[in-house]
Amino acid sequence: MNKIYVGIDISKEKCNLCYRRDLEIVREEECSNDVKALKKAFKAALKVLGASVDEVLVCAEYTGRYIYPLTVACQELDIFLWLDDPTRIKNSMGLTRGKNDVIDAARIAEYAFRYSDKAVRYCIPDAALVSMKNLLADREFLLIDRKRYQSQLTDQKKYMAPGDFKHKSGRWKKVIKSIDEQIAAIDIEIETLIAADPVLTRQKELLVSIDGIGERIAINMIAITGGFTRFQNARQFCSFAGLTPYKYDSGTSVRSKAKISKRANQTMKALLHLAAVSAATHMKEGEYKDYYKRKTKEGKHVMCVLNVIRAKLVHRMFSVIKRDTEYTKEYKPAC
Repeated sequence: MNKIYVGIDISKEKCNLCYRRDLEIVREEECSNDVKALKKAFKAALKVLGASVDEVLVCAEYTGRYIYPLTVACQELDIFLWLDDPTRIKNSMGLTRGKNDVIDAARIAEYAFRYSDKAVRYCIPDAALVSMKNLLADREFLLIDRKRYQSQLTDQKKYMAPGDFKHKSGRWKKVIKSIDEQIAAIDIEIETLIAADPVLTRQKELLVSIDGIGERIAINMIAITGGFTRFQNARQFCSFAGLTPYKYDSGTSVRSKAKISKRANQTMKALLHLAAVSAATHMKEGEYKDYYKRKTKEGKHVMCVLNVIRAKLVHRMFSVIKRDTEYTKEYKPAC
């Protein structure tokens, strides 16, 4: 089979496509980032190149919401779509000079050709999960805005006349109230989505049964993990969330302590940190608090201990989902 490798550089308004057959670029084109336009471009290219759908591997960078038209077009045409991390694709190219959309598409096509054995077919998540992710993204956006307006009320008071600040605070308080109403409406939408799906409802019940896990973390975990289908195990998710320490040693001179990577999902990392702090310091009793006290007395760094607790929470979340059993503090082995 003479495989066709298609590299696509995605932007907001358009897509650049590069078709490669082995070592040769056989076609390059540009189309709008739209489902109909992409389907038309694929059909025309396959006809000209004399290839079938089974002979095509499409590769693109995962660029958030801009990938949606491409995912729909490939699903409707039953084309193999591989979405990979932009950093991984960039690092695979070695030393490069120059950059534009046409060159980027060619480089992605080369990446698809060289690493086709690592290709993983992208599947569009369940509609409820997609809606949840979109709602959570909007909620995060509103939270950032609310924090910005609230800082105006606390940071500006002593730097302007009382009358000016009174008018300013009145305006911003109305904006903050409106934002709070939108956040509350989003929370209701998310709860409605979960309540309408038995699987998501069950997953949420299992997660909140764990000490230290509240509804907010449970909902984000379900959305980010794609209903616990995106990651094979807890170790993979710990790496994704920036909880896994890595060593950097070289020869006899470079020796470093194991450190967590800054490449992480910062939203999930922050939520897990808050959960760990709450479980370790605010709960009246429990194994997390006992572990925290014991390790800090032994001289362990506070952040190191909290990171272990974060990892414990992740492992327990994956465990209850896998076993489909609520968390129990006292483990009883099966007879």
